[in-house]
Amino acid sequence: MSRSFLSRIVVGGLLVASTSGTIQAESKTEKTATGYVFQDTNHNRKKDPGEQGLGCVRVSNGKDVVCTDQSGKYELPVNDDTILFVIKPQGWRTAMSKNLTPEFYYIHKPAGSPQSKYPGVKPTGPLPASVDFPLYPQKEPAQFRAIFFGDPQPRDQKEIDYIAHDVIEELVGTDASFGVTLGDILFDDLSLFESQARGIALLGIPWYNVIGNHDINYDAPNDKLSDETFERAFGPSYYSFDYGQVHFIVLDDIEWIVPEENKETKKEKKGHYEGGLGKEQLEFIKNDLQQVPAEQLVVLMMHIPMIEIEDRQDLYRLIEKRPFCMSISGHTHHHEHRFITKEDGWRGPEPHHHIINVTVSGSWWSGSPDERGIPHTMMADGAPNGYSIISFDGTEYDLDFRAAGRSASYQMNILAPEEVSADQTAETEVYANIFNGSERSKVEIQVGNSGSWAVMEKIDEIDPSFKKLSETENAVEGKKYRDLPKAKKSSHLWRTKLPAGLKPGTHLIRIRTVEMDGDKHQSGRVIRVLPARPVEKTASTTVTEK
Repeated sequence: MSRSFLSRIVVGGLLVASTSGTIQAESKTEKTATGYVFQDTNHNRKKDPGEQGLGCVRVSNGKDVVCTDQSGKYELPVNDDTILFVIKPQGWRTAMSKNLTPEFYYIHKPAGSPQSKYPGVKPTGPLPASVDFPLYPQKEPAQFRAIFFGDPQPRDQKEIDYIAHDVIEELVGTDASFGVTLGDILFDDLSLFESQARGIALLGIPWYNVIGNHDINYDAPNDKLSDETFERAFGPSYYSFDYGQVHFIVLDDIEWIVPEENKETKKEKKGHYEGGLGKEQLEFIKNDLQQVPAEQLVVLMMHIPMIEIEDRQDLYRLIEKRPFCMSISGHTHHHEHRFITKEDGWRGPEPHHHIINVTVSGSWWSGSPDERGIPHTMMADGAPNGYSIISFDGTEYDLDFRAAGRSASYQMNILAPEEVSADQTAETEVYANIFNGSERSKVEIQVGNSGSWAVMEKIDEIDPSFKKLSETENAVEGKKYRDLPKAKKSSHLWRTKLPAGLKPGTHLIRIRTVEMDGDKHQSGRVIRVLPARPVEKTASTTVTEK
């Protein structure tokens, strides 16, 4: 949904609903939509006689949030560019598309979307007498798991196939309750929404979508119209839902800005995006959270990281007093745990935990292909491409990093030389890239079974292994793969030096980590220590004075 779709509403003429769920609208340019949220016992998506209306279920027009009355009825103001949606309550599911994307909304665009390169919504005609939302009961335990994809970002069908083979195949049969793509579902070609959704649907779980900067209409003249194709495929670009004991809010933090044409030079107007939410969306978040208990965990899902949103301070004011709230994004193509503090204007008693999620496409499907013909696409922070699985338990959550095409135990990369001279061990550096590591991780190293564990130093530097890999691969002449990006500093890199006095022979380096959520991982690397080289004697010259 475009953030400004309610810009013509006279805010002063609106009264927030009481428990009856009714909003009074004085503006004559508006209509009032009415309908029911009901249990669809015969699964025909229509409210038939005898089917029970559901009370105390929230419904929104993208700004106001009302609760249905005891009969399941609601009323909301709409104009000719409104998307109505039900906020899925705990223990219920909404209708699903054939591709298992939730259909929890009704689009009201009587004239349809304006013409664009990628089609939007067809004309919906007059507002129905009753806009009803069917729900279906389902079990939702307090403990559940959800899958998070950052930036799958395929350019074409070939790269959609990469996603299928690199990620989807290994996830078939998952016990996750649902999944979320955190934006950049595609890489500009919006005709591929359907194909991408079909592949993900093989997982057999509901799949929610966040809009990214590569999912909008670049020919749109303004932000209001930039989401039309996304809306046709997936509905509103921001919304919320409950699952188990957790409240999830999907945000649209892409603002499409097209400058006014210069009448003197008559230069073509070129748009660009910025990170932002807008007043209407912030009003929705405010109204939504007012009906979410303080003791309920709130998860904000967005594309551009929170710390890059222009109006993030307004968002901070809405969430910083909540004791249980976290957020997750994509966009930057690296994996990072950020803790937002007063240095960024945060006023909450504790830092806010924001996750920049690992991307499915890694470094935009770049790098040399593996034995399957799929680019290794390592990210510029030295972490592999992949996805995350978050386990929820009431107000607690635990993120597991999963590297695509690897076992669940692959959680770090250890960089050490193959061999080192015994007299050089104390000067030899060992690096550990702990993919899901953060400033709250503890990382230790042991060399040899009898060695003691020593704490490694966390550093904010470029991963040497990625730097070497990118320089080597990018220098290949006549290559038929895309260059890897320039290396960037990693937020999950540790370093130390080998102990002095290692005897010649083969040694095992062990590295272990305890992450902020208590998860423990361990891995190892073998090195060989060679005998110290003998000191070369230099010939001396004796000078005899005459």
